[in-house]
Amino acid sequence: MLAYYFQLGLLSLRRNPALTALMVMAIGFGVAASMITWSVFRAVSGNPIPGKSAQLFTPQVDGWGPQQNLDGEPAEALAYTDAIALMQAHQAKRQTLLYPVQLSVMPGGQRDLPLNVNGYAVTADFFSMFEVPFRYGSGWSVRDDDARASDVVISSELNQKLFGGADSVGRTLGLGGHDYRIVGVASHWNPRPRFYDLFSTSGFADEPDIYMVFNRALDLHMYTNGRNSCRGQLSFTNWTDYTQSNCVWITPWVELDSPAEVASYRSFLANHAADQQRAGRFNWAANVRLRDVMQWLDHEHVVPPESRIALAVALGFFLICLVNTIGLLLAKFMRRAGEIGVRRALGATRGEIYAQYLVEAGTVGLAGGVLGLLLTALGVSGVGILFQPEIARLARLDVSLVGLTFVVAILATVLAAFYPAWRAAHVQPAWQLKSS
Repeated sequence: MLAYYFQLGLLSLRRNPALTALMVMAIGFGVAASMITWSVFRAVSGNPIPGKSAQLFTPQVDGWGPQQNLDGEPAEALAYTDAIALMQAHQAKRQTLLYPVQLSVMPGGQRDLPLNVNGYAVTADFFSMFEVPFRYGSGWSVRDDDARASDVVISSELNQKLFGGADSVGRTLGLGGHDYRIVGVASHWNPRPRFYDLFSTSGFADEPDIYMVFNRALDLHMYTNGRNSCRGQLSFTNWTDYTQSNCVWITPWVELDSPAEVASYRSFLANHAADQQRAGRFNWAANVRLRDVMQWLDHEHVVPPESRIALAVALGFFLICLVNTIGLLLAKFMRRAGEIGVRRALGATRGEIYAQYLVEAGTVGLAGGVLGLLLTALGVSGVGILFQPEIARLARLDVSLVGLTFVVAILATVLAAFYPAWRAAHVQPAWQLKSS
């Protein structure tokens, strides 16, 4: 019976073409506006590492004091002294320190020019903590950290540029005038947002090219290529003074598997800050934070406010379209009151009238979904007008968005049709036959 009602619904699209066109346009434009903004919002607000986001935490220690931190929050990264102290304490199952670096690499061939590559100086646990996938090889070991090894992991894209995509593990790569041994080639891995480095990036930067040993970068006095934030009077002129200053530039992460481990590590942070106060380095009360991935994303306001505003405006516009659709469906259905009266007189139940007109509304929603999909595809290609380029690139029309477009269009139209269908089902047969 539903198939028959669907056929009637398709035929009804050709009745009153002007009225049908208005409904299809209302649904299509409303759905497209919602889907375009949703495609951006889901990209910037998703969980970048859903399997472990509740076990990964970033510690914060206030190294500036209340006079420099007007909002009462510690800095978003750590100074060298605090970062090394946390690392050497080994209070977490896994832990890593990282900061951005930029180096030049000389490709093979005499005529090739050096390439600037961006990446991170990290410790060995970085790869297992963040579940970095590998195409070839693997990361290095903690022993390599301690040995300050000249090991490097490169991205698949850089491997393609330099070695044509072949297995390059074990080969030597010249970076910044020093030779490094390639131990791994990472598969495409660039979590969005880039939760592990919100201090130096917006969270939506391009995929890093390299990962090098943290201690090796320190030995080479390699300054950060990212953000470097300092307070007070700065007097350092060399690397040693820089590492002893209050400048923050290193991002720490720890992996904690249970609430008890989280509580223990939080106590450790507070004790570390108290020790620094007793040592005369801090002259303020301990001020520490420990946030997991999703708490960190929320604290850093990673989701752009314009995406929230655009989504709210789009949903409001869609609601207005649905209200208009209700009126148009009511007009469409009630123009067939005579037909409904005859069917009711011949024994059709109200439930059958409900079913017929809800299915007809679904066909209108299907047509609106087709139009909405076309408009969504067009709109997704132009979201750069409203959003920053690195965010606009994340909006894409994939299978899930196509399916969601049709589901929303059909479901919304059917819901909008409940009142018009109710009115149609309550048409009095006697009145219609008498008027005829």
